[in-house]
Amino acid sequence: METIETPRVGRQSALVRRARRIVGNVLLLLGIGILLWTFVVWRWNDPFTSLYTRWQQHKLVATHALIVEQYAPKHAMPASATPRQEAAAIAKQARRLRAGAETGAPIGRIIVPRLHLNMLFVNGTDHESLKRGPGRDERTYMPGQGELVYIAGHRTTYLAPFSAIDKMRPGDRITLSMPYGTFLYVVTGHRIVDGDDLSVLKSTGREMVALQACHPRFFATHRYIIWAKPVTVKPVNGRPYRPAN
Repeated sequence: METIETPRVGRQSALVRRARRIVGNVLLLLGIGILLWTFVVWRWNDPFTSLYTRWQQHKLVATHALIVEQYAPKHAMPASATPRQEAAAIAKQARRLRAGAETGAPIGRIIVPRLHLNMLFVNGTDHESLKRGPGRDERTYMPGQGELVYIAGHRTTYLAPFSAIDKMRPGDRITLSMPYGTFLYVVTGHRIVDGDDLSVLKSTGREMVALQACHPRFFATHRYIIWAKPVTVKPVNGRPYRPAN
């Protein structure tokens, strides 16, 4: 016997089919939106967190000026000072800044031409500090102390200062401008380590700069680390010299 669908059942079936089409279209649009957003972040970084970091960088300018005034050397080195004496004076000023710097406070400016980077960097690598800009790991040292200076930064959010860290090559320049002097380093190479590898924070007793970011982009399973050695130091009130190491 032929079954005849009642109008009520027919309307219910039509509503179900319509609901399925709507859900399918919504999911399709959502997937396209996610792909587009991923492309935008990959190509131009996250615009919303970038705006926040730009605002934070603007706020840090005044604070940095006060820190420069507080930690800059008050007297010029005598003209007869040797590079060794200059280095000793720099190390003393660096120790003073390291001891007094607060977490999240701006401590200097980092300039990396290869990354088109010119930002204030802060003291600390906790989540809030890195939202302001690149940050120095507080377990490491300040430029001029003759030890490891370890600076971390984001790759996809908060202006993504180290987004193209894997494009850096040996010989590239890194400049750290501190209240007591300007330090020029050149890249010597890179390493990729596990995300929980803390051995890279161990100083070897000679001055090196390490720039670190998550690897690969959008993941945090590993760390991409650029290593650089010092080339010249320009004290605020002294003559440029080449570090001993």
